[in-house]
Amino acid sequence: MAAQTCQTASRHLLAQAREVLYLGDARQASAQGWAAAAQMLQSAAEQRGWAHQAHTDLFNAIAGLVAETGDDDIRRLFCAAISLEANCYENWMPAVSVDSDLNDIAQFLDKLEPLAAPRRPETDAAKQSQ
Repeated sequence: MAAQTCQTASRHLLAQAREVLYLGDARQASAQGWAAAAQMLQSAAEQRGWAHQAHTDLFNAIAGLVAETGDDDIRRLFCAAISLEANCYENWMPAVSVDSDLNDIAQFLDKLEPLAAPRRPETDAAKQSQ
């Protein structure tokens, strides 16, 4: 999926998550919050040529992005996404916790969106020559 499409889909999924949470479905909100985070992460990984299909791949991509940016909040915020994914199956989180994690997902998307943008080869080459 094209980077811009993933970014738009991620934002749309987050908006839907908030809407279904408001309607009282914390499990579905969790599923959509997880999907929003996963899509943006997959887009960032794809831009770097990294694997991004399995959970192991996603955790490795998070480690790579933290190493690249020096921003450990990326890892911390991804943990909120993992918590939401677990809630899809277990449905143990109260709505207030899902809401808090959705706020973390919004921050996660903000941090990853520039990293998911298509990379320009001349920019990468210029960085390597410095």
